[in-house]
Amino acid sequence: MKPVVKIVIAILLLLCLAEMPYGFYQIVRFVAAVAFAYLAYDYFNSNRNGLGVVFTALALLFQPFLKISLGRVIWNCIDVIVAIGLFYLIVTSFKGSGKKRR
Repeated sequence: MKPVVKIVIAILLLLCLAEMPYGFYQIVRFVAAVAFAYLAYDYFNSNRNGLGVVFTALALLFQPFLKISLGRVIWNCIDVIVAIGLFYLIVTSFKGSGKKRR
């Protein structure tokens, strides 16, 4: 389930680079906040507290209730960096699961 959530959020964040209606960005903020909160919870439960803290911070950054005005250019940079990070986590999780276990 985690890889699917990460892929969907990464794609939505990259779509934010295009000119979209304002409502799209609001939906992305809400969906991203919920997804990041889920990922934070999951990582804390897996005792991967570092990633849990990162995803908690992302959930707070993307939450739609108290809007953080950073400007379009900064938000685009954040969207790209977070999308790349999510894809990196997906790739490394598949590489880690391919290792032989004793």
